[in-house]
Order: sequence, then C-alpha cells, then structure tokens
Amino acid sequence: MARRLYTLLFCLCMPLVLLRLLYRAIKAPAYARRWSERFALGGDVRAGGIWVHAVSVGESIAAAPMVRELLKRYPELPITITCMTPTGSEQIRKLFGGQVGHAYLPYDLPWLQRRLLRRLKPRVGIIMETELWPNLVTEAARAKVPLVLANARLSERSARGYQRVSALVRPMFAALDWVAVQSQAEALRFITLGVAREQLQVTGSIKFDFRADPTLLQQAADLRARWGERPVWIAASTHAGEDEQVLRAHQTVLQALPDALLILVPRHPERFDAVARQVQDAGLAAVRRSSGQLPAADQQVLVGDTMGELVMLYACADVAFVGGSLVPNGGHNYLEPAALGVPVLSGPHRFNFTEISELLEGAGALQVVSDEQALASAVQALLEDASARERAGAAGRAVVQDNQGALERLLAGIARLLG
Repeated sequence: MARRLYTLLFCLCMPLVLLRLLYRAIKAPAYARRWSERFALGGDVRAGGIWVHAVSVGESIAAAPMVRELLKRYPELPITITCMTPTGSEQIRKLFGGQVGHAYLPYDLPWLQRRLLRRLKPRVGIIMETELWPNLVTEAARAKVPLVLANARLSERSARGYQRVSALVRPMFAALDWVAVQSQAEALRFITLGVAREQLQVTGSIKFDFRADPTLLQQAADLRARWGERPVWIAASTHAGEDEQVLRAHQTVLQALPDALLILVPRHPERFDAVARQVQDAGLAAVRRSSGQLPAADQQVLVGDTMGELVMLYACADVAFVGGSLVPNGGHNYLEPAALGVPVLSGPHRFNFTEISELLEGAGALQVVSDEQALASAVQALLEDASARERAGAAGRAVVQDNQGALERLLAGIARLLG
C-alpha cells in the first residue's frame, strides 16, 4: 500500500519533476540532453551482464576499481553503468570510454523500471552506496535480479529519515540480496531498517583501495614544478555558502603568506561561473583551470573548473580542506587526499563520513576546524611547518594502507551471486 501511494504521488508530481529538470537544463545545458533515457528509452544498454548504478561523480569514482576488476575477471559479461547526473555520465565516459554501456537511470515508476530491466536482463545488479528507489528494488526482485548494495553507508541522519517512512522502505531493504556495508555502526542501522543479518556483511570501504593513476601524479608534479615554491592549499568539493568562508580564510592566510595559492574546486559544475565571480567580488585575482593558463605571481586563486582532475589537483597541494563540511552537507571523500599523503582538514559537519573521518583524526591525519577563522589558522600552521605536514601525510597514507581489502571482499560476494 505504501509503495502504491508513493507511485501515485510520484505520478502526480511528474510535471514538477520535469519542470525541475528544465530548470536545471537552463543552468546546466547537459540536463537538456538524453531525456528519453529518463523514460528507459535509448542509451547504450548491454544485455545479459552486470549492471552497476552509481548516482553521480563521487559514486562513479568509488566504483571504478570494482568495475575495472569486473571487466578483467568476467570479460564475457557486458557491463552497463547507470547514473542520474550529466557530471556522473561524463565521469563514466572518462573512466571507461566504450568498455562499458551507459545510460541514465529512469524515473522511479514501476513500468519504467520494468522496461529498463527487460532491456538489461542483468545477471546481477550492483547499487553503489545508498542510492535506493522503492520501485526499482521491487521490480528487480520480481525479475529475479540479485541486488547488491555495495560500499553501503548510512548516516544517523539518513537512518532517521528512512525511519519516518518505514512502511515504504522496510520492504525495499528486506528485498536486497546482499549489503556490503562500510562499518559495524552502519550495519546496525541497516538491520534496524529491515535488512536481514544473514544478508549483510561488514566489508569496509572500497575507497580505502584507492590507487592514484601514476600518469595523474606525474601531471601534478609537472604542474607544481611550474608554480615554483609557492605554498598551495586546496578547498575541494565546496558547496554554496562555503566558498565565501574559504575565500575569507584565504585572505587571512595571505596576510602571513602573501604568495600562497588557493585551489578552489566547487562540487557542482553549474556553480563554476558563480564561484569565479565570487573570487573577483572578494578582491582576489584568479585564473580558471579550464583556461590552460598558469597562475601568475599576482593571482591568489586557481578555480578548478574542470572535470576529472580533482585527484591531480589534490596531489598539487600541500594541505587539503574537504568541503561540504563547513556547511551541513556531511563532508566528502577524505581518503583521496589522505592516500596521497596530503594533510586533511574538515569542518564540523562530517556525518556522511563519520567513521572514516574519526579514524583519520585519531591517527593525526585529519584536523577538524569549527569555522573560517579556525580554517585559516590550521592552513597557515601547516603551510609554515613542513615536518607537521609530513607527519600528517604519513599518518594518512598509513590509515589508508592498513584498511585496504574491502574491494576483494566485495568482489568475492559478487562472485557468489554470479554463481
């Protein structure tokens, strides 16, 4: 009954959904393309193999090591990756090109999900992290498609939200064939929501199995060499309301270190232009990465307005602030800079990555700052102390190395479902 009501409400809201898509298309023209795929028509769908769903950029990057291993281990099985956003789509194409099929996931209406599954006929479906849709899961169960929730995470905040609609989500969670969860605390939350204990395994986070492409590291070394001896810090995956705080922090840092360079990388591409204007409004001189120009000596900010270069830009930095954490978005992937040996800073809002951030913090690899003043102080202190940077960077590398192995455990579980 709850799912039928959800479907009815979804149908009634479809005009608003389409208006929102149109609005987003005005701000980001890529949303205006490939509308048919959102109704399970078109797209490069490859039948009879492995289907992976990664909602956007972060999940696509997290899924990449798993997908590469699946391509290697099951060359006879085609792989199709679905996502929800143009940026995720672009990331998938950059990572895999024509090695995999790709399409947008359709809207969560039963007949659209049935159409997709009939076209895919997957041997197994792998959903990254917590991108669950009631009709999608129900239709997969009806089609006898084994579903894996891979690298699953569930914050206390998200769990409370699900509890409020438990009549809708409990059958959805119960229908999952296997949940490969990141931590014991999150496992208990999934059980509370209806996942059977025997269908759940704490595998750890596959983000610990991150390995940077040596080509990207060489690009970073070459780029950094061209910048000279300037101290460099990066504010990555920033959100609206956060960039202003970062820019004010950088102005404070510049008072002590006048040649310091900030790499500012907004989380969402549709904000690139607005953030570049914010830098100018703050009285700072900037260059955009997309211009291909190097930051001049009198330019204090490099706006990272390109896709697929975040890891390379992390590797260019002496200190990394991970965004979504000075505003209540819950933080982003702290492991990428840590794996590169870059000291990590986070704001207080890190509820999406609580266990990982606490692990790094306990090892001395991550510092939590309360506000922009504390951010400025922490950045300045680290930029002025090479030995402190080295200690924090080494601690981050050690945490990442000590917790690897989740990918192999995940692949073993997928192999069991593939038979």
